[in-house]
Amino acid sequence: MDEPIVFLNAVSTTYEGEFVPALSHITLCLRAGDRLAVVGPNGAGKTTLLEVVNGLLPATKGQVHVFGQSIARHGHRLRARIAYMAQDMFFDASTPFLAQDVVASVQYGQIGVFHWPSRADKQRVCEALEAVDVIHLRRRPIGRLSGGQQRKILLARALAQGARLLLLDEPTANLDPEAKLDVARIVCDVEDRLDASTIVVSHEGGPLLDDAQRLARIEAGTITHEGPMDALRQHLIGQAV
Repeated sequence: MDEPIVFLNAVSTTYEGEFVPALSHITLCLRAGDRLAVVGPNGAGKTTLLEVVNGLLPATKGQVHVFGQSIARHGHRLRARIAYMAQDMFFDASTPFLAQDVVASVQYGQIGVFHWPSRADKQRVCEALEAVDVIHLRRRPIGRLSGGQQRKILLARALAQGARLLLLDEPTANLDPEAKLDVARIVCDVEDRLDASTIVVSHEGGPLLDDAQRLARIEAGTITHEGPMDALRQHLIGQAV
């Protein structure tokens, strides 16, 4: 069997200054090409889980491996292959960066901040924007775009990055129904184009949950249920996520 893309083994973590663990004894596995949907009430630890996988919050116990390597030891290098869309990653109206600059920014981690993007780098940015149907927004300040448009720009950024792991924290939250469906469709397209694996956190149903291969429910920092979506659908979908 292929090595998992993400493997957490008995992981616990506690935020600095806190005494109660934010996550306790989490064991989880994400296989290549799969989408894992993570559900649970507010404050259950869903966002914390993504931070631990991305190496932004260290595990105090257990091991976290991404692409077969320790995220604690190789986080900087591994994050070049991880696209993380945080829940609060919205840009206010004063943000001066153009949409195309936000997409291009991911390349500086690969070519270095003191190197100009090549013609091929610029072409990759345009192709990514075209792929998610926002090429016409490339010269607009990202802070002047709608929430759904900003999410699309960030998905274009993942494409330009060539990410193999997507960590999506409430990617359709606070969007109108049409925008939710549009973003969900683009997530599927990005997964296919990159052959990427995905962990998506959501408190609401919809295609991002329905199309997941596996589902995990977190409550009070502990996984209460985890397994194939089909096996857990009837048991969990009826509960508030």
